[in-house]
Amino acid sequence: MSDSPNSTPPAWYLAGPTAVGKSALALALAERLNGEIISVDSMQVYRGLDVGTAKPAGAEQARVPHHLINVLDLADAFDAARFVALAKAAETEIRRRGRLPIYCGGTGLYFKALLCGLGEAPAADPALRAELERTSLAELLVELGRRDPQTFARIDRQNPRRIIRALEVIRTTNRPLGEQQASWRGSPAVPEHFIAFARETNDLRHRIDARVDRMFTEGLVDETRRLLGTGLAENRTAMQAIGYRQVAEHLRGERSLADTIRLVKAKTWQLARRQQTWLRHQLPATWANLQPTDDPEKVASALLAGKVS
Repeated sequence: MSDSPNSTPPAWYLAGPTAVGKSALALALAERLNGEIISVDSMQVYRGLDVGTAKPAGAEQARVPHHLINVLDLADAFDAARFVALAKAAETEIRRRGRLPIYCGGTGLYFKALLCGLGEAPAADPALRAELERTSLAELLVELGRRDPQTFARIDRQNPRRIIRALEVIRTTNRPLGEQQASWRGSPAVPEHFIAFARETNDLRHRIDARVDRMFTEGLVDETRRLLGTGLAENRTAMQAIGYRQVAEHLRGERSLADTIRLVKAKTWQLARRQQTWLRHQLPATWANLQPTDDPEKVASALLAGKVS
């Protein structure tokens, strides 16, 4: 993806951990730049996953067109390859209208796939995946540690979906996953406008806690109950979304609502830390530190003036 100053205006890329404030900044930028927002989020693509994914509200989507939101049913699979295809198609349409694409989200792997290419990872093997899904997480981790110690050391060991995909690739190719990821097109291209946002620890934790409280107030339990009746439990990708899995466990009587809220806050904080670490090590972003009193409109103006650091 080239951002040549001699061709079309460069796209903007806004990344960062969950609850850092990306969405409000993307809206403010889009209104200043005649832009449209392309969501870089592995869960907001699903119809019905609204409250638990902090999906932009109807009023926000009315202010600025959003893409890659509500494009799949719960029965559909989604991965980095499909994201890249849909994102590039959305960017083409946005530019055809004479508007500017603004990518915004927290799924770092999707940003990397967009900027670096998809490498040569094999397509999903339904039979092999079904076999792996029948295997206990403990056994999967033992195999991953034996066959690919480097991936084992850095992977999220609480995320069965990623562990299963790693082993699917390793078994199919008989090569460590790291070797295949190295085949991505070298270092990622460095877009002119790739900003990753961070906040001081206590500030981000406060924002995460407030967001989780708001989700439960806005009906996360009822939304999860409804979705469980329409196929949520059968979509292993969607069930990895923090909030839905824990609420489903609550609805099965595994813990109280108060304990569930505390657990969702803790899991969301862990996710934010992993996102921030991954972004810092994997992508060539310029980092901008946000303060508790920052106003999105003023930050957007500072971004356009090149004065955010």
